[in-house]
Amino acid sequence: QVQLVESGGGLVQAGGSMRLSCAASGRTFSTYTMAWFRQFPGKEREFVAAVKWNGDSTDYANSVKGRFTISRDSAKNTVYLQMNSLNTEDTAVYHCAAATPWGPLVRNWYIYSYWGQGTQVTVSS
Repeated sequence: QVQLVESGGGLVQAGGSMRLSCAASGRTFSTYTMAWFRQFPGKEREFVAAVKWNGDSTDYANSVKGRFTISRDSAKNTVYLQMNSLNTEDTAVYHCAAATPWGPLVRNWYIYSYWGQGTQVTVSS
């Protein structure tokens, strides 16, 4: 069982930066693929970024590549999402998620077994 708690959301101006954190409970954190998804009102969750269980591979949605960076600290059981050059289209609820496999399906929400409650990110123009 893994419990995930996000933090770090809030309001930021366009062009600014923000870092999200996701604290995980459970001794097996280091064995999970960790990811960030975001959800816009009335839409399905959208893949943002993922990091392999050992941290040596990452994947990003095209819309955030070059602006966002995902990382993990296994000693702290925490995964981060550093977001730079934010724009209003990044406004959403951001969720972290955990899954056991790493592979071509990491962008699909249905492989993730555990989810955090989400944190709101609002980018103002």
